[in-house]
Amino acid sequence: MAYPRTAGRGGMGALSKGRYLSMTGLLLLVCCAARVISKGAAGDAQPDALPSAQGTLPHFIQEPEDAYIVKSNPIKLRCRAAPALQIFFKCNGEWVHQNEHFSHEYKDLNTGLKVREVMINVSRQQVEDFHGPEDYWCLCVAWSHLGTSKSRKATVRIAYLRKNFEQDPQGKEVPINGMIVLHCRPPEGVPVAEVEWLKNEELVSSLTDDNIDTRADHNLIINEARLSDSGNYTCLASNIVAKRRSATATVIVFVNGGWSLWTEWSACNVPCGRGVQKRSRTCTNPAPLNGGAFCEGMSVQKITCNALCPIDGGWDEWGEWTICSSQCEKQRSRECNSPAPRHRGKMCEGSSEATENCTDGLCTQSMDSSNDVALYSGLGAGIIAVAILVVAVMLYRKNHSEYGVDVIDSSALTGGFQSFNFKTTRQGNPLLLNSSMQPDLTVGRTYSTPLCFQDGTDKELFDPLPDIKVKVQSSFMVSLGVAERAEFRAKAPAETFPRDLSRDYSSTMDRRKKGLLTLNGPISSSKEQLRTTSVFGHPGGRLVVPNTGVSLLVPHGAVAENMSWEMYMVINQGEASVQTLEGCEILLGPEVTYGPPGLDLFCPVAMTIAHCAEVDAENWNIQLKRKTQDSKWEEVMSIEEESTSCYCLMDSSSCHLLLDQPGSYALVGEPLTQAAVKRLKLAVFGSMEAGSMNYSLRVYCVDDTPHAFQGVVAAEKTRGGQLLEEPKMLPFRANTFSLQVSIQDVPQFLWNIKPFTTCQEFSFPQVWCSNQQPLHCAFSLERYSPATAQLSCKISVRQVKGHEQILQVYTAVDETEKESVPFFMQTDCTITSQMGPKAFKIPLSIRQRICATFDTANAKGKDWQLLAQKLHLDRNLGYFAKQQSPSAVILSLWEARHQDTADLDSLASALEEIGKIHSKSSPKDQDEPESDFNHIEAGSLCGTGKLTGEKTEDSAPEYTG
Repeated sequence: MAYPRTAGRGGMGALSKGRYLSMTGLLLLVCCAARVISKGAAGDAQPDALPSAQGTLPHFIQEPEDAYIVKSNPIKLRCRAAPALQIFFKCNGEWVHQNEHFSHEYKDLNTGLKVREVMINVSRQQVEDFHGPEDYWCLCVAWSHLGTSKSRKATVRIAYLRKNFEQDPQGKEVPINGMIVLHCRPPEGVPVAEVEWLKNEELVSSLTDDNIDTRADHNLIINEARLSDSGNYTCLASNIVAKRRSATATVIVFVNGGWSLWTEWSACNVPCGRGVQKRSRTCTNPAPLNGGAFCEGMSVQKITCNALCPIDGGWDEWGEWTICSSQCEKQRSRECNSPAPRHRGKMCEGSSEATENCTDGLCTQSMDSSNDVALYSGLGAGIIAVAILVVAVMLYRKNHSEYGVDVIDSSALTGGFQSFNFKTTRQGNPLLLNSSMQPDLTVGRTYSTPLCFQDGTDKELFDPLPDIKVKVQSSFMVSLGVAERAEFRAKAPAETFPRDLSRDYSSTMDRRKKGLLTLNGPISSSKEQLRTTSVFGHPGGRLVVPNTGVSLLVPHGAVAENMSWEMYMVINQGEASVQTLEGCEILLGPEVTYGPPGLDLFCPVAMTIAHCAEVDAENWNIQLKRKTQDSKWEEVMSIEEESTSCYCLMDSSSCHLLLDQPGSYALVGEPLTQAAVKRLKLAVFGSMEAGSMNYSLRVYCVDDTPHAFQGVVAAEKTRGGQLLEEPKMLPFRANTFSLQVSIQDVPQFLWNIKPFTTCQEFSFPQVWCSNQQPLHCAFSLERYSPATAQLSCKISVRQVKGHEQILQVYTAVDETEKESVPFFMQTDCTITSQMGPKAFKIPLSIRQRICATFDTANAKGKDWQLLAQKLHLDRNLGYFAKQQSPSAVILSLWEARHQDTADLDSLASALEEIGKIHSKSSPKDQDEPESDFNHIEAGSLCGTGKLTGEKTEDSAPEYTG
């Protein structure tokens, strides 16, 4: 039998396509008829042959199915039909060559009919070469003696999956119980990719968790977020070709903090009179988790309380005498009821009964001689015991008068050290000393036991007098500045401070009450107060204590005309400044006194005091205190409260006060949380020990105020020390952890230092309650050869579980290279007072015009309150309101705040902005004459900032610009 032929998949050979199909159909019909006739004849002769299929068209048992070509693997298309004389595939409207067909025929056991099966292969190249309006397709055509049947079309496509997702899921931070929606659009692919979700590389299924919904749009929805839903989520797309992973989306379920219930009110903090009660709460209901917000509001509340004062008991009158007894005695009694002791008052002193002989000694009683022996024996034993006790005390004091205290805290030896690349000394810094200053050291006594400061709050341990040097033969040395009269106690057991802030402070407060703590006074060779004095009249002026951050501004007009006052300002230090602070309070700056006491001024003065606190209302309770006449401290105001008695403005490093009454003032802080931070200044000094191979390094940790550091500088000048590295700031937290100082990376082949003496530790109360008193420790290094001229190492100062600072030391130790370089290079370090106009930055005429403009109430809002707002001084406005000239007080505060700057830019900008607001609010007044206000805007205040005319009290200076 002949089959349809093609000269390939696309052409028809020499015959045209139409003629070829006609001839093929004719041949097929002839062949079919012949086969039917032959089968019919055979059926007559063979009754057991196959049943007749006359009258039946071919029926497809299996039709070709849609298929995808993966990579370069061809696919197979199959057809089965019965009854069928022949089956051929037709692809894209063209017959497939007969040689590409694979045919198979068998008998169906159920029907007894012959079933024909045909298969062809379709390659990737064939699909790619086809260009048509639709996908590549194929169908089957089956022939029988009655005609043909066609199968369904089967499409053949090349399968693929692109690499990049059309939309990757994005990470989210969601509050607990919130809804989480993660979007995912998989890469384009054939067939379309199916999407699954992974959480921490594990499959997420909505079948096992009702809270999760994976929708047909490929998005992942978590209806109510739980803490367990935090994790890394990945969208996984896959089809028959490949699998693709999206970028990982991190989901964080956070919990915002909530306050716990308030604790009970504490007991009144004073035994008698008016005091304070506190209660607290914690942010633990719930505690913030995974970056959740901390609770808003204060964790501590205070109220005033009145404690009942104790009433001591008093005796009643004596009662009547009793009758004379057989022992010739009479008795009488009294009671402690006038008044009776109440409220923890003392009981009456003395005896409640009295006995007398009622016969004037004529009645006597005999006494056994054994009683006399017992009496005298007891008296003798008592005298001997007292003598032994006195001798023991004297021996104890003698044995502990020498220096023999071990100082190395072994807990500090466990700290790790890191390598460090050395750098040369930076040039051009006036504070950095050229390792060249001649030392002036005297070795008073030598001991073999290393020494350190067990109590940094003991004043005598930090006296800088270089009379005594404590030298350790192992090349470790602590340079103690103490007078010859100083006595050292025996080593006390190491204190273990609990992780409770109040307990840490309480132990320190106990020592302070015993007089061991001073509020002021840096290391100084004398106990004299830092004092500056000047006479001020009506023009006013400024008092400055050099290099301490303390100044006093006396405004113009504060002193009455034709009068003058000799005013002074003192930084209190030494024994006279010992104070008793309450609870956890510490001193944040020097204690300053100004006077004289009877000073009478028309407006407040502006005092500036440097402080060492990182100001944060949530972590600090900072108060201004004043000393009363009986040398006790009373609270003036809290910086977070508003007061009409004084004004307090806190900057990052200074506090500016407006004060009406002279007296002694101090800035005191109480930490509310362990996140409270006070700044420490770290400095390292060095000097070569005269006549030896030893070089001494001294590390100072001092409150970050100029006054405290000035004490360190004064002490080092007397020792001939050099500042080896720029001082650095270390934030010290109120977390009760200690401060460790260690020396690292010493060249061991050039310098010798004893093992286990490279780290020293200060306890938390020593550092936190230092109250402007410097802490310092020293390291002594011995060079192996006189030829060693350089020393390089680093000093690590760190708080346990806190911050760390590195002080890099790189200095020349050769005495021939030393030069003297001053510690302070400020040009005004010796100026203590300025009087008249040169003490102020704002010319007097400009100041008067500003006051005249803004002190007058204006319906358009152009008054002193707007001036305060633009100068960022708009809190506690009630204080300004009570002043005779609010604008003048505001400008005085501005002068104090900007005394270190050299221009008037901020004031000029504020006036210019006010002018713009005024011009916008009143356009109808443009034709009116210029007011005084227009004359004092920025243009008249400053141009380039260069003054060309001299300032006088009656005329404004001229500026060029």
